[in-house]
Amino acid sequence: MRRTGPRRRRLAGPALLLILLTGCALTVTPAERSAQGPSDRAGAPGSPSEAPAHVRWGLTAPLPPAPQPSLSLPSRRPGSLPLVVDRVRTRDKVVFLTYDDGAEKDPRFVDMVRELRLPVSMFLTDSVVGPGYGHFARLRSVGASVQNHTLDHAALRGLPYAGQRAEICGQQNKLRSRFGIRPRLFRPPYGTYDTTTLRAAADCGIAAVVLWRATMNADTLAYTDGAPRLHPGDIISVPATETPTPTLRSRTTHLLRLIQQAGLTVGRLEDYL
Repeated sequence: MRRTGPRRRRLAGPALLLILLTGCALTVTPAERSAQGPSDRAGAPGSPSEAPAHVRWGLTAPLPPAPQPSLSLPSRRPGSLPLVVDRVRTRDKVVFLTYDDGAEKDPRFVDMVRELRLPVSMFLTDSVVGPGYGHFARLRSVGASVQNHTLDHAALRGLPYAGQRAEICGQQNKLRSRFGIRPRLFRPPYGTYDTTTLRAAADCGIAAVVLWRATMNADTLAYTDGAPRLHPGDIISVPATETPTPTLRSRTTHLLRLIQQAGLTVGRLEDYL
């Protein structure tokens, strides 16, 4: 017996082809479309999140790893005055990045240090860091070292011994209470010091007074002496600035490009001093 009633039409030819091409066979609501945003594609091949670290931070090539230091750490007799250095005497093709004060606390700089594995040294002043010690704890956790830059950023040269000792030892005590460390390296504010500074630093446990041969300004390197170019062993100072731009990250990227152009890489200062 033949069935009667509505008969289901079979689509064929142009009608079926139209459905397959337009995707009408699968209904997607506007809400579902909005859920399939760019974040769903973040891990796709070729996306920025998968780019090598040096590309993400604006470099054309990765930084070569620093070699093992070719010199042994200098021995220091008990009671002797600290070394005073603006560069390390080494043939290793390395320079050293040092950051002053602790005024700039860009959280993305922590990511930069971690991803590029930058062995940076942070010379901190307590009155400048203020409540921002947590930022430097994060930097320490990704490989940065923390060193002494006095309590209040006072110019030390000419001050009496007691005042200089209070500035240096006071910051040693602050850093010990914050991080459980007593730094071996000290940078005097403005790079000024005298014999009294050295005596006070020695009595506070300092092994070396660290100056610099080059300073990274907004977009140029300024040199204290010698030929205006980077040499192996140069200590570079990256001071804090009072302007929001260029950022610390931008200045560091520009500095790393200059270092690479000179055929050098970044070493860990504490491995040499």
